[in-house]
Amino acid sequence: MATTLIRNARIFDGTGAAPFAGDLVVDGSRIAWVSRAGARTDGAHDRVLDAGGRFLMPGMTEGHAHLSFENVAATEDLITPSPEAQVFAAARGAKALIDAGFTSAYGASEAKLRLAVAVRNEVDAGRLPGPRIRAGSMEISVTGGMGDESREHNPRRGPSIIVDGPEEMRKAVRLCCREGCDNIKLDVSGDPFYPNTPSHTTTMSFEEIRMAVDTAHAYGRRVNAHTRSIAGTKMCVKAGVDGLFHCEHSDAELLDLMEDAKDRIVVAPTVALFHQIVKGEAASSGLTPEIGLYMGIPRLLEESVRTHTALRKRGVRHVIGGDYGFRWSAQGTQARDIEFFIDYYGYTPADALVCATRNGGWAMRAPRGDCGGDLGTLQPGMLADMILVDGDPLADPRILTDTRKLVLIMKDGQFHKNILDDGVHGEGHERRGAVPADTHAFA
Repeated sequence: MATTLIRNARIFDGTGAAPFAGDLVVDGSRIAWVSRAGARTDGAHDRVLDAGGRFLMPGMTEGHAHLSFENVAATEDLITPSPEAQVFAAARGAKALIDAGFTSAYGASEAKLRLAVAVRNEVDAGRLPGPRIRAGSMEISVTGGMGDESREHNPRRGPSIIVDGPEEMRKAVRLCCREGCDNIKLDVSGDPFYPNTPSHTTTMSFEEIRMAVDTAHAYGRRVNAHTRSIAGTKMCVKAGVDGLFHCEHSDAELLDLMEDAKDRIVVAPTVALFHQIVKGEAASSGLTPEIGLYMGIPRLLEESVRTHTALRKRGVRHVIGGDYGFRWSAQGTQARDIEFFIDYYGYTPADALVCATRNGGWAMRAPRGDCGGDLGTLQPGMLADMILVDGDPLADPRILTDTRKLVLIMKDGQFHKNILDDGVHGEGHERRGAVPADTHAFA
């Protein structure tokens, strides 16, 4: 296999250790070795790149991806487009993520069942640019719950599968698995955008949740849950749900349950949406801070800060991202969450980067089933997903939101972007050519 040496980099390996000046070799799709500068020389390589002291870090993971959400401001934006139109939106979402240094996308849900499946397959085949994708299903909800858009006088199909009872849940999950979804999404609790079922309510039963988990796990798939309520999140943890989204409301018992389960769960706080409403970023789309106050968003943000600060202290695994793709939060801007984790939850810059890299890699390929736990850090044997940043994200995390500062983006050992080769880059492929003989070895 071809080898690539990246030398003279400032390496942040994603484990939480301090960055160090060093060199890294990629052999095929995996990292062969990492060493401190000058500590290792082992001959020639097919390609040699001088990082010039720039910041080399693992690729980031969007931990709650809605690839098909594009310029969304209302449910109608998800219901009315045709599948043919929406698959292009999902493809554009995938490209926006990889362009922004997100080499993985852990799927939440999509507007139609096979949107992320289709894009995942095209990306895997090399026909579309995008991150590695765990394809999310449609949301599965219950009559009267979040996602049920029907009324007795106006039945209609929303962006959800509506079930009632364990047997209907079993069939819905089997359908999602049959159609190729990697992740199954449940709407367990209410939501501030659904006035009849506010965030503290719990609409799905434990028996329905447990059926979803047992069925999906039998197929080797993961289950994620939209859960804001205390009762809902407790049921999810007890039933074996893998990914917990939102989780604002909590009590001491719930925090203990989540800490006890920290070796098997991942949690996406999805703080960006609340920040964007409270700070007026969504006002141009009609979602003003005043409307947010009426919806109870400031209170939910306070609950989020309280709960997720406590979970951080307990070592529960957080991931960044979630609920991007609205009209005020474009796909590809998810790196903003790193600063939000620092400001709202008390993470250090380094630990917030770990949430964006190592934790996300664990969610994508946790050590279970056929997954090897081999993603998210720059260590020998890990999959070669990484980005090279012209600047220091530990000093200013906002630099990661500027795609111009990403001078190299690699996924699976292949370059999506590389401007180190004589100042030339081509997105979606690497620039090939002979490497001068005098650059094959370490200086």
